[in-house]
Amino acid sequence: MQVTRRTKPAFKCPPTFMAEYNAFCEELIYLGFSKTTIDSSTQKTQKLISHLVTNGVQKSADITINHIDDFMRLFERKSPNHVGVFLYTLRKYFTFLFEQGYISHDLASKLPKVREVKNATIPYTWKKADLQKLLDSVDRADPKGKRDYAILLLAIRLGLRYSDIRNLKPTSINWNRNTLNLLMVKTGQPIELPLLKDVGWAIIDYLQNGRPVTDSDYIFIRHKAPFNALGSRGAFDKGLRRYILKSGINIPAKQRGGLHSLRSTLAGNMLDIKVPLPIISETLGHQSIHTTGHYLMIDIEGLRKCAVDPEGVISIESSI
Repeated sequence: MQVTRRTKPAFKCPPTFMAEYNAFCEELIYLGFSKTTIDSSTQKTQKLISHLVTNGVQKSADITINHIDDFMRLFERKSPNHVGVFLYTLRKYFTFLFEQGYISHDLASKLPKVREVKNATIPYTWKKADLQKLLDSVDRADPKGKRDYAILLLAIRLGLRYSDIRNLKPTSINWNRNTLNLLMVKTGQPIELPLLKDVGWAIIDYLQNGRPVTDSDYIFIRHKAPFNALGSRGAFDKGLRRYILKSGINIPAKQRGGLHSLRSTLAGNMLDIKVPLPIISETLGHQSIHTTGHYLMIDIEGLRKCAVDPEGVISIESSI
């Protein structure tokens, strides 16, 4: 019996908001934002419009700051960074509405500001033993397990983002040179990575023995009809949490043990064996070495070498 995947209903923009919503989507494309950013912005805008309509707002011209405050209360328990991303999208949207004459008041200027502290938290890294437990928890005799095992290896061994794993195609792999070549979704930059043996064999096992028959161009696909591209990272993270529970791994409270943490772990492992920061930056596909510098907080031994003796500082200050 074929199991059909339940799909989330497509967003249907209310007619009274449709003109400005469509125009905003076109503006994002015109401004050259990446597909990931456009998708994120439109999804957040859709959530706003749905909330407004549910609460009796008939058109954009009727929106007040009170309506926006009411909407933002939905995120009271979210992190400052999460709220900040939403406010960033709302500022873009309301600035567009004001400049295009859909609203008569500059609501964007009245939105609250959230202080986002960059690099305020230490990235979570996995213990090597826990990584092995995670991989051992995957049923590699199961077709879906073959897929998940290959995806986990790509994140653990190569540090690929989920968006890049999701977009991998057979043409991304050069089997003669044993390399992966792709255009990173987040940065739009090309990157070439070595196709490690265990990663390569896991992909081959999935392609030959696990992947459903489909016309999809992507290597990794859903395992419920229709067999097309994978969904959001959040959907895969739910599966990852099931593997974590199955393996008995203890993720500390308030730590994010999602797929992206496996990327942080690779950076931490490379720091442990003294790989230079520029090499780590190139491996992770960062546009700036300053971005990679965030992972220096993982290198506890290195930070200890930078520790300052407080007594020495006090003696110096007293002598001045």
